[in-house]
Amino acid sequence: MRSRGSTLTLLPLAVVGLLALGFLLLPGPRVPHPEQPYGAVVVLGAAQYAGKPSPAFQRRLDHALALYRAGGVQTIVVTGGRRPGDPHTEGEVGRSYLTRLGIPAARVLAETRSRTTIENLRNARVYLPPQTPITLVTDEAHAPRALALARALGFEANASASPLSANVSASYLLREKVALAAYALIGIRG
Repeated sequence: MRSRGSTLTLLPLAVVGLLALGFLLLPGPRVPHPEQPYGAVVVLGAAQYAGKPSPAFQRRLDHALALYRAGGVQTIVVTGGRRPGDPHTEGEVGRSYLTRLGIPAARVLAETRSRTTIENLRNARVYLPPQTPITLVTDEAHAPRALALARALGFEANASASPLSANVSASYLLREKVALAAYALIGIRG
């Protein structure tokens, strides 16, 4: 039989657990799709496997391709480095994927050193003329945080999010929400 003291000890943990579950289940902030993307699109990196985009990365690349085909996009910078020992970078894999689908190679640039969102953005800046407005392409869960970071780094930016997979992990969604909440606490807002 449990004592009243142990029950009271578990109560705060149960409350925190319920709050975390509620936080996870509530929809995150939505980033409105721009009516027209800027002329420069930055595709934020995601995993690649043996030289092929992961499903999440492919959704981002396909979304950037659709924006390009709709007109107005002049430059696409695909970002992402490599893991130790991997012969391929996300940036190179993304560039190859988009050029195979018909985007002229001169229009697609590969940033190949970054491993995090902030590095994606900082390193992409090198490939663009100063003060170039950008449209970020990432998934719906990542877009609010990525946009907040881009604006904190001084970019004029909007975001055009690719859809999330139906089997997106709860831990990914929670991580994005917690990171965005932490950004808000330190004054970084989209």
